[in-house]
Amino acid sequence: MKKILIVDDLEEVRQLLTTTLARSKYQILTARNGLLAVEMARKQQPDLIIMDIVMPGTIDGLEATRILKRDPQTGACPIIILTGNNLYGDMGTALDAGADKYFTKPFSPLKLIEEVEGLLGKVRDNDNTA
Repeated sequence: MKKILIVDDLEEVRQLLTTTLARSKYQILTARNGLLAVEMARKQQPDLIIMDIVMPGTIDGLEATRILKRDPQTGACPIIILTGNNLYGDMGTALDAGADKYFTKPFSPLKLIEEVEGLLGKVRDNDNTA
C-alpha cells in the first residue's frame, strides 16, 4: 500500500485530505509543520507528500520541500504543494524549491486524486526501470 504524508498546520485540512485519499486505499501519515514533515519523511519514506506552504515553526513548506529534495534519502519522493496562497510568485517559488505540482485551496478532490495517482504511477514506472 502506498504511503502519503499530508503536511498542514490545520487539523481540518489534514482530516479532509485524509478522508479524500483514504477512499483510494492509501496509507495516510500526517504532520502539522515543516520540521515534523522532514523528520517523518526520513523515517517513514512516504511515496508522495502533500505540503502546505505557510505553517508555524522554523521550517515552512517551501523550506521543507528544499530540504527533502536535496536529501538522497527523500529526494525522489514527489511533493505536491497545496496552499491557500493564490499568488503566481508562490507557484514559481514552489516549483523552484522542487515541488512536482502546485494546487491552491479550495481544491477539486477529484483533480487532486488524479494528480496523486499520476505521480504515484511515475514513481512506480521509475521503480520498474531500475
